[in-house]
Amino acid sequence: MTQGQTLPALWLLSDRRNDAGLNDALARLPRGSGFVYRHYHLADSARRQRFGELAALARQRDHLVILSDTAEQAEQWLADGIYGPADRLGQPGGPLRLATAHSGDELQAAIEARADGVFLSPVFPTASHPGAPVLGAMGFHMLAQQSTIPVIALGGMDARRAEELGWPRWGAIDGLS
Repeated sequence: MTQGQTLPALWLLSDRRNDAGLNDALARLPRGSGFVYRHYHLADSARRQRFGELAALARQRDHLVILSDTAEQAEQWLADGIYGPADRLGQPGGPLRLATAHSGDELQAAIEARADGVFLSPVFPTASHPGAPVLGAMGFHMLAQQSTIPVIALGGMDARRAEELGWPRWGAIDGLS
């Protein structure tokens, strides 16, 4: 991402659940979307190999490729950025830094860490965290409107819910797979 460029509006996140369909999902995303590679379930060598395969596909469509790991690992794997809790993002000035937040305190930590953006979740019930409390549309908007950094809605999102939420940026695992 260059100076002054905005974050993509649409983000696909990887997971064990959507691995089999990721190749097709990456091809269907609008050109220039974002892709967050997580794949925590794989051993290191298999995780690195799958990252390489998916990153190549994503880059063919000009998607940003973000790694859920350390900033050092993101640089070694030639990812465009890092995804994770604010305290794991490292210092500004390196790869793109996208924080995760599930509360007002975590959102504030992302702002204080000068993250480039934040995934705020879960907006709606999600298969990733069954039974977990959700922000709901009102709670999401209340927090997101306080943010001084770009906010990406996550958690139970799909095209219909994104339209209902009326938020410009959103991401999904199942909702885009």
